[in-house]
Amino acid sequence: MSVPNEQMIRGYEPPVGALRGRRFKLADGIWTALMFTVALISTVMYHDHMGYYSIIVLFITAGLVAYLGWVWPESKWYFAAVGVGSLISIGLYSTYTEDGAAIGRSALAAAQADNFFLNYMFSSVAASMWMVVLYLLATPTYLISTAIRSDFGLKVGTWLTWAGSVFGFIWFFARWRETYLIDISYGYIPVSNLYEVFVMFAVFTALLYLFYEKRYNNRTLGGFVMLIIAASLIFLMWYHFTQDAHRIEPLIPALQSWWMKIHVPTNFIGYGTFAIAAMIGIAYLIKEKMGGDGPNDRLPSLAVMDDIMYKSIALGFAFFTIATILGAMWAAEAWGGYWSWDPKETWALIVWLNYAAWLHMRLTKGWRGSFMAWWSIVGLGITTFAFLGVNIFLDGLHSYGEL
Repeated sequence: MSVPNEQMIRGYEPPVGALRGRRFKLADGIWTALMFTVALISTVMYHDHMGYYSIIVLFITAGLVAYLGWVWPESKWYFAAVGVGSLISIGLYSTYTEDGAAIGRSALAAAQADNFFLNYMFSSVAASMWMVVLYLLATPTYLISTAIRSDFGLKVGTWLTWAGSVFGFIWFFARWRETYLIDISYGYIPVSNLYEVFVMFAVFTALLYLFYEKRYNNRTLGGFVMLIIAASLIFLMWYHFTQDAHRIEPLIPALQSWWMKIHVPTNFIGYGTFAIAAMIGIAYLIKEKMGGDGPNDRLPSLAVMDDIMYKSIALGFAFFTIATILGAMWAAEAWGGYWSWDPKETWALIVWLNYAAWLHMRLTKGWRGSFMAWWSIVGLGITTFAFLGVNIFLDGLHSYGEL
């Protein structure tokens, strides 16, 4: 088993500008106060429609966003842009309804067609298309810029990825509002089917990559990570146009649960980090095949890529573990038992055991290098089957996600 140079591993430190050791500043305090103020105003305005759990989650989310703004300053601009875009979307829809009442599917479609900004930017369908275009543009931009060593091109790739991620979350809030506008009884957080979770996967993976891009002060891995996002978006577009998957439908009874709001997003943070680890693994193997570290490198050192793989899988494993526990609690409420060996549950356990073994061998045996890179790639295949293959080939309690 090949491993990176041990001196490089032991001596590796985050580059200048990395997030470690950053002090709390006045701007961070203002940002934190702003996030909790927004949460408080939202609670006052919509408390009649919120339970205690929803309010708790809202304030926890405000705290997490505030913390991200502290350790990752660029995220402040991101959340601000998402907030402004989402408020514009909701505000445009408010001109077509009285007191937030539902207007029905036909009236919603007419409103979208009538309003230029809803039609081309701020409806959920328009925002998702902008996300797809920007992410698909970012992919070759990163790859070509890495090949020709263009720092400016790599920055453009980063900007395109940030912009696509903004539209991804505008999609999220616009679609959430649209579910209520079609029918109040439909209203739900948009994480209920394969179409919606594929958008979530793309956005979460892109944002996680952007965090690591800043953390390691290197953009040359963007093309590899964006390839997996591009592949998911190609599937999303096929699903959108051939299956009419973007059509909003009422939730089935099993999904009409508060647990869905936290179980599914937590799961997809895990999926996103596992995908990043696999794509970094591919980059690792390509670089190793081309001779490893050298004076003409375009990619980060093998030690750095090995470190990103490890930290991505460790983060993903933590979130996937939490999501699995939440899923068991949801199952107990919906089906009367914490575990039923449903195909989806069984494959979730296989995914968990796979990455538990990966981390165990890394931490206790010190395994690194090409073997672990291959393992991360195989792990993504296992995860993909658990996420998508089970829905296509196997029947079970989670059959609501089939193609």
